[in-house]
Amino acid sequence: MVEPTESESKAELDRFVDALLMIREEIRQIETGTMDRDNNMLKNAPHSPDVLVAEEWDRPYPREVGGYPAPWSKSFKFWPTVGRLDDVAGDRQLICTCPPMETYTEETA
Repeated sequence: MVEPTESESKAELDRFVDALLMIREEIRQIETGTMDRDNNMLKNAPHSPDVLVAEEWDRPYPREVGGYPAPWSKSFKFWPTVGRLDDVAGDRQLICTCPPMETYTEETA
């Protein structure tokens, strides 16, 4: 469930719904075999600037679609700095780069 807040405009919520509908359509294309099961927009997302400007493009969809999947994304684009790392393994094995907890404790004299 997604609960909108007062801080999001109607236009932003509409863009979010449009993105969800586009993702569902991409899933449908995979289900029907129109899009490859292993090399598709969903598996390759997000498309970082480095991937989009590289000389080689080995994806079965146009480079522009990878960079700007929705008509409105040219005006409201968030550029990820990296692509997907190790599929879901990166999400399951979090690495904290924070100082150890001892750093935050106060010493008493």
